[in-house]
Amino acid sequence: MSNAVSVRAEVPAIDPRLFRSTMGCFATGVTVVTTAYEGQIHGMTANAFLSVSLDPPLVLVSIGCHSRMHSLLAPGRRYGVSKLSEDQEQLSRHFSGKPIPGLQPTFIWHAETPLLADALAHVVARITDAHPAGDHTLFIGQVEYLHHREGRPLLFFRGQYGKMAAV
Repeated sequence: MSNAVSVRAEVPAIDPRLFRSTMGCFATGVTVVTTAYEGQIHGMTANAFLSVSLDPPLVLVSIGCHSRMHSLLAPGRRYGVSKLSEDQEQLSRHFSGKPIPGLQPTFIWHAETPLLADALAHVVARITDAHPAGDHTLFIGQVEYLHHREGRPLLFFRGQYGKMAAV
C-alpha cells in the first residue's frame, strides 16, 4: 500500500500577451527551418531551435500545429535548419509569412534537404520523435549533417531584430 498523495496545484491563468512579451526578453538566434515535399521547398522562420543531446546528436525545433510546416514534418522525414547571419534579416522576414516580392532565396542541398546559402550554420536532421506540447509540436531530429562558418548572427529580442555589438 502506498502512502503517496497526489496533489494538483491550482495554476493561475496566464495572459498570453504577458507570456509572449516575457518570453521575448530572452534573446535568440534566428533560423529558417526547411524541408522539401513533392518537389517543392518549404521554409519557415523559427527561433525555437536548440540542441538536445550530444550522444546521439539530437536537435529540437518547435513548430506551431496550425502552420503549413507542421503538416510536412513526421518521424523519418528530414528538416534543415539555417542559422541566419546579421545580414540575412530579409530572409527571416520572407519566411515568417510575409513574402518579399522579388526575393529569390538561394538554396544549397544536402541529403535531399534544402538549406539557405550563406547562412552561418547548417544542420540537417532526421525526425526521430514528435511530441505534442500545447499548440506546438516538438520535433526531435538526429543530426546527419553539420556545417558552420565565421560571422555574426541575426538576433531577435522583444519582437525586434538586432545585431551583436562589436567585441
